[in-house]
Amino acid sequence: MDAPGPVRLWHLSSLDAPTVAAVWTLAFAWAGGIQLPAWIPVLLALAAWSVYIADRLLDARSALRVGNLDSLRERHLFHHRHRRVLLAIAVAAACACLWIVFTQMPSIARERNSFLAVAALAYFTSVHSSRRLTIFSISPLLNKELLVGLLFTSACALPAFTRAVQHSRGPLMAVAAYFALLAWLNCHAIDRWEARDCSNGPQIVKSACLLVLIAVPLALFLSTTNPRLASLVLAGAAAALLLALLDRRRAHLTPIALRAAADLALLTPLALFLK
Repeated sequence: MDAPGPVRLWHLSSLDAPTVAAVWTLAFAWAGGIQLPAWIPVLLALAAWSVYIADRLLDARSALRVGNLDSLRERHLFHHRHRRVLLAIAVAAACACLWIVFTQMPSIARERNSFLAVAALAYFTSVHSSRRLTIFSISPLLNKELLVGLLFTSACALPAFTRAVQHSRGPLMAVAAYFALLAWLNCHAIDRWEARDCSNGPQIVKSACLLVLIAVPLALFLSTTNPRLASLVLAGAAAALLLALLDRRRAHLTPIALRAAADLALLTPLALFLK
């Protein structure tokens, strides 16, 4: 089964990551009872869009340069075919990010967020340089999928974390750690599906079930003091179950439908603050 046209375009144009970034940023704020300025989710969405476009354009260029077409997916070919338009979009999005940072973001926030921005830039540069991150070879736990999950979730949770009252920061950090594991599972599942190999590393269904088992006591613990955080954890558990279901049904879905559905599964928190 293939994905509907709008969903295909949503994935192929790299709008999936910006959507998830905006939803998770708003979800963390909702769970913490925090009203974020509108420019924050917009900034994160634009930043994610420009980074993901650049990542796919660079992947396509590198693979085409050495003739390694087998490593390219439809999203890479789509970016290569429309590289002029998408590159212009990425540059415009990056410029918009800079404008927001220097006109809307307080100076103290710029200093605080600069550390995360430098870490993300260092990771991105290392991935697309001739030398890969040596941290990948230190431990199988410190792999690309986990680092992406940590950086992505940290960026989404930081605005709520820095605005939360002191006593709620610990629980919010625990929930953010849970969502970092969910982001890892998403990246890991996609990597295994696209490699057509689900034998290496933790099995996706077992990992998803483990996340659900973690979510139940965590949600019960949080429900006594912050029901919203508990609800967010359960939304994350629902996303993990959806990823497990996709893994079981992967043979019945086209690669694009499977890849897009994996990111759609991460939008379960929408049900919490849009009802």
